[in-house]
Amino acid sequence: RYHGHSMSDPGTTYRNREEIALTRSTRDPLEFVKRTLIDAGFADAEEIKTIEKRIRKDVANQVKQAKMSPKPTIEKDLFEFVFTSDGGKEQNEYPPHIRMPDFAKSKFY
Repeated sequence: RYHGHSMSDPGTTYRNREEIALTRSTRDPLEFVKRTLIDAGFADAEEIKTIEKRIRKDVANQVKQAKMSPKPTIEKDLFEFVFTSDGGKEQNEYPPHIRMPDFAKSKFY
């Protein structure tokens, strides 16, 4: 890892910037895959840049759509399609109960 453990940990207190840059350039899995694709001739840098732009745009659109969507309801959405014998195609089959962290809030069917 070349970053801190949390937002309050910048990661530079126990690593200098050169070490972070070296780790990022040699051990970052995404950079490794990009470099491998280029070295093997499967893609060039411009193609990868185009793919990354498309992915960023897709993610931004999905985030926007998620933010506009209504928040899920706990009672209905939390347990739907969790237990099913048909892969969620037709019906839900609930177990006799679902144990919640607070036993008093457990669901019994």
